[in-house]
Amino acid sequence: MLTAIREVQIPLIAALVLGACSTKVLRTLRTWSIAEGLGPTALFPLRLQKPLAVTFCGIEGGLGVGLILTAGRIGHGAPADCIRLGAGLMFLVATCALLELRATRPDVGCGCFGDFSTAPVSGRTLARSALLAAAALSTLGLPAISQPKLGAETTTLLIIMLIELIVLGALSPELSEALVRLGYSEPCELRAVPAERTLAALRRSKHWRRYARIITSDTPTDVWRELCWRYAVFPAQYQGRNTDVIFAVFLQQHRPAIHVALVDVATGEPVTWPPPPPRPGDRSRRTAPRLAPGFVPRFLTAAPSAAARTDMPFSSDL
Repeated sequence: MLTAIREVQIPLIAALVLGACSTKVLRTLRTWSIAEGLGPTALFPLRLQKPLAVTFCGIEGGLGVGLILTAGRIGHGAPADCIRLGAGLMFLVATCALLELRATRPDVGCGCFGDFSTAPVSGRTLARSALLAAAALSTLGLPAISQPKLGAETTTLLIIMLIELIVLGALSPELSEALVRLGYSEPCELRAVPAERTLAALRRSKHWRRYARIITSDTPTDVWRELCWRYAVFPAQYQGRNTDVIFAVFLQQHRPAIHVALVDVATGEPVTWPPPPPRPGDRSRRTAPRLAPGFVPRFLTAAPSAAARTDMPFSSDL
């Protein structure tokens, strides 16, 4: 029974550290911020917070992969014990850091699972970290794990894992946050999408490729947000006239809808974009796609409110 309990710790700890690393990476990709001020890194000077956050995330990912690779006969022995010792020491250091964080910065979350760990450090968080440290250290000297046989052995392992998952769930404040988010859909008006991410999605779109040959600067002259849309204005030269290419990008995570308008700078009037020449044998491209109906008049008749606009080239999440 004791050997079975020790064997369960390896896949369980590997799944936890890989999950923690993945949530941090996903948050970084979503918000373009490593959240260096979240968790024990908040105890360090500002210039060290970002490198430490990146380093700790890399250590988590490396230990998780190492625990899986050395669970069997590959790397068994000293390499496996080194990785398991490293995992135990990581949780011990994390426990001490959380104790210090709770004493000096009680308002900061542990940052263990990215956005899900924003609640202040509590006794449950400390108990979970200490329990995982003991679980990782208990695997030192464990022989290579073999595939369990169907029957009583498999049932025993599943029961042990289920009990430990229940205990970890009871010690994890992130569980309630995850359940709340599963049942909540954030309105697009409140969705936090950085301007940098919007511009990156725009530059990957076919709309950008179509107008790129007349755009004279990669830096927008104005960027602002209105409810679910972010607008970006780029200077352009078309038929010897100074024009603006105005993009409207819908604020969503993947494949946002994009509308485009070409406007004369001097008159403020929309400029007709000519259709591309048809290719030989291609009758489907006789005309170019038109701008969305009603889109240009909205640009010309409804100026953005002062609260929604910004003079900065890259606005923050408004």
